Amino acid sequence: MKIYTLAGFLLIFILFLSCTKRGENTNHPNQNRIDEWERIAPFFSPPEKFDNDYSDNRSPLLFYNGDSVATVEDWQKRRTEILTRWNGMMGAWPEVLTEQKIEFVDTIHRDNFTQHRVKFYWTPNEKTEGYLLIPDKKGVSPAVITLYYEPETAIGNGGKPYRDFAYQLAKRGFVTLSIGTTEATKQKNYSLYYPSIDSVTVQPLSMLAYAAANAFHALAKVENVDSTRIGIMGHSFGGKWAMFSSCLYDKFACAAWSDPGIVFDESRPSVNYWEPWYLGYHPKPWRERGMITESNPASGLYPELVQKGYDLTDLHALMAPRPFLVSGGSEDPPERWKALNHSLDVNKLLGFDNRVGMTNRPLHDPNEESNEHIYQFFSYFLKSDL
Repeated sequence: MKIYTLAGFLLIFILFLSCTKRGENTNHPNQNRIDEWERIAPFFSPPEKFDNDYSDNRSPLLFYNGDSVATVEDWQKRRTEILTRWNGMMGAWPEVLTEQKIEFVDTIHRDNFTQHRVKFYWTPNEKTEGYLLIPDKKGVSPAVITLYYEPETAIGNGGKPYRDFAYQLAKRGFVTLSIGTTEATKQKNYSLYYPSIDSVTVQPLSMLAYAAANAFHALAKVENVDSTRIGIMGHSFGGKWAMFSSCLYDKFACAAWSDPGIVFDESRPSVNYWEPWYLGYHPKPWRERGMITESNPASGLYPELVQKGYDLTDLHALMAPRPFLVSGGSEDPPERWKALNHSLDVNKLLGFDNRVGMTNRPLHDPNEESNEHIYQFFSYFLKSDL
């Protein structure tokens, strides 16, 4: 009997080891995080054909005088140089509003979260209205600010498929704040003009980033929010807005940019940074909307940036080592890795891997798969310590 008992014990022990080796021990404390990373890991390295293949843009690891960035200390100086130069060209922000609290207008319950209509100052002299979605669970949660033409779209009201980012993230346990340029969009001005649309001191796209910085601080004061884990995202117009916001304001923990056009590209109609509501502001009457032509040239800051060799790779580098994901479509195809490789180099200098990612789809519009990758990105980088 003792022999059979020992044999049985050995058989059970061998089966236990076998299950453990196959990863079937689901009680491992880091298993969910390992699984989350495995789902998005393929998007955080360039395809082989673009590995170490760089765009012609000036490297962020070169000072504007041509000197090389060789150390972490050098990078801090270079980072300051980039911010100073770009803010000087686009216009200095007013003081960021760090002490305001969100004003609650009305409240309803949906699914597994509470939806509040809210107001707060997004410029020194103007309030905006948006939607704050707070999951039913107890305790503090990570949060994401979503940006679009109007805030209703991201909460699932508006009939635009696969743009309900705030709604989907709230159902997944994130506090979300959805904002947009409703009134300006109705008037086809789209952006923010400070101090007035007739005479601006800050390029409109930079002013949108300033508004997002104010939204960050308003959201950070919400009781349910972990202020160290606030991300930002948007699609198209909102993607440009999210990119400039996260790059110019380093309190955002991470960011996802859905097909904004991550570099200047005058061959693509939606990579239209030359428009007056982005980086090409000029007093009205405005140029006719559309591609740059001899009869319809660009004006304002944008043509000066291009002529002097500036591009958005400088701004991407300001994210390092904060993670970002480009959810690329027609405007940001796989070839954009040539530009993103510059940010990979900055992160490598700082000692970080897996901070720059890109997914790709053929069309500009987001879809279920591309959105799911965004939600997985936020889950991995905001819900757990790195």
